[in-house]
Amino acid sequence: MNSDEWIIHLTELRKRLIWVMLFFIVTLAAGLYMSPQVLLYIKNRPAAAGIAWNVFSLTDGMFIYMKCGFLVAVFFTLPLALYHIWAFVRPGLTAEEAKKTFCFIPLAFVLFIIGAAFSFYVAFPMMVSFLSQMNKTVGAVETYGMDKYFSLLFSVVFPLSLAFEMPAVVLFLTRLGILGPALLKKARKYVYLVLAIVGSMISPPDFVSHLSVTIPLIMLFELSILVSGWYMRKKETSNPLIDPKGGASHV
Repeated sequence: MNSDEWIIHLTELRKRLIWVMLFFIVTLAAGLYMSPQVLLYIKNRPAAAGIAWNVFSLTDGMFIYMKCGFLVAVFFTLPLALYHIWAFVRPGLTAEEAKKTFCFIPLAFVLFIIGAAFSFYVAFPMMVSFLSQMNKTVGAVETYGMDKYFSLLFSVVFPLSLAFEMPAVVLFLTRLGILGPALLKKARKYVYLVLAIVGSMISPPDFVSHLSVTIPLIMLFELSILVSGWYMRKKETSNPLIDPKGGASHV
């Protein structure tokens, strides 16, 4: 690729980034407008029942307000960002490859929504309930800061939402011939260790919270192996040059 082609590609990339950033700014403004309603909805959820949101700094409320608007903007900008990533690599794909890879845009977004719903409605309430019960067991008076509450919420919901993209990423890499079920199974014990470390990083330092995050991550990895194996079997039936143990055979 010569210098002129590099300039063309970088110019196109810059244009697409500008469109994504402009859309992000618009959705950020909408997110900031929606933040009070979103925060009130979160406050009225069972996980926050009986918990008074105290502020210990004049800036706590403002920072939470901004974080909420930022996450709303990320949520709505994600589909457009995924589309522009696909559109940028589209010229290097065949018509069939472009058609097959386009389906990853809605798939990735749906998995992100499922991850956000699971972490918000299942994982996070379990953590709050367990931690609150532990505090009561030791006779502690629960006085929660608004900033700490939302920092815990965001640190659980956002990473788990991204983790739910794992099956889509593995399927995409399998289609490219980079990964295969055999390779994933071979790396299983190492991946489990990494997922356990990640789970401990995004969950409070207690066993129940750790399991409530780590177990879904491991289940997602196992689902990714099944999805990869399903695709390889499908390819094997239509192309005998595909090696069912891991990737494409080279002739």
